[in-house]
Amino acid sequence: MSHTLGLDIGGANLKAAHVSRTACSRPFELWRHPERLGIALRDLLADMPAFDRLAVTMTGELCDCFESRRQGVLSILRSVADLADHANICVWSQRGFLALDAARRDPLAVASANWMALARFACRFVPGGCGLLLDIGSTTTDLVPLHDGRPVPRALADADRLRGLELIYTGVRRTPLCAILGTGVAAELFATTQDVYLLLEMLPENPDDRHSADGRPATRSAARARLARMLCGDAETIPRQEIDRLVDRVRQRQVYQLSMAFEHVSRSLPALPTTAVLAGEGEFLGRLVLARQNCFSGDTIVSLNEQLGAEISRAACAYAVAVLADE
Repeated sequence: MSHTLGLDIGGANLKAAHVSRTACSRPFELWRHPERLGIALRDLLADMPAFDRLAVTMTGELCDCFESRRQGVLSILRSVADLADHANICVWSQRGFLALDAARRDPLAVASANWMALARFACRFVPGGCGLLLDIGSTTTDLVPLHDGRPVPRALADADRLRGLELIYTGVRRTPLCAILGTGVAAELFATTQDVYLLLEMLPENPDDRHSADGRPATRSAARARLARMLCGDAETIPRQEIDRLVDRVRQRQVYQLSMAFEHVSRSLPALPTTAVLAGEGEFLGRLVLARQNCFSGDTIVSLNEQLGAEISRAACAYAVAVLADE
């Protein structure tokens, strides 16, 4: 029996997934506490099934606690090295897996490569023709064109992917509303997209989750208060209808932004995509984007949530590297 575990180490979340389809995602503010990463990883792995191979990918090297992405990768790899025997650790790169020592010698090759692992995994759902992977997470969205069973991105480096709209810095939890709305609201970190989707009941309440803009719980009442501050008021002085209009504006802006990116990326394919693969905890937003395309139906949308479960979809890159390493 195989016992491969995948790790996706981000700047705000740690995600683990076992090939047995057990997965777990936990918030961890790497930029605040890089020295605690090793402890946080051990705590995460303690709740996972036993493993004899560890497959690792990351995006956390971009955190501004590191002087450079190179330093970030090396720091993260040092924390990983204590988790298993070095011979049983492989690190995902744009060209496939590297042994731990090889990854240390070429740190930029493994930086922010997790999306390619997921794209490779997603290709099993699009063995022929044109498709597109839409992975919407808490912070970012990846759009990867797929053709005849392989990823065909126009760029590999994140800086180039940003310019080509294959990487969009928008998600369903951590994106500041002022980054979406521009003028007409306070340019402060008063509220995030998590508050919007709490009020829309697309994200569940969690009184124990205090990873919000003000450190108060992820509840609808607290979200409403945070959203009122975006309008330079509070829950007492801002009418409920104004907050509801603000919520609708954010949803529409995100759907429009991602729809434009989807159409732009689709044009890089030989033909319009006929299959869309949805992943990430923002799959619900992805469905709203696909509804605008008028070329997808229920049988041409592959949801990892429906195929593998919500936790696997949320930790899709971790699961992808686990499966790829296992194969």
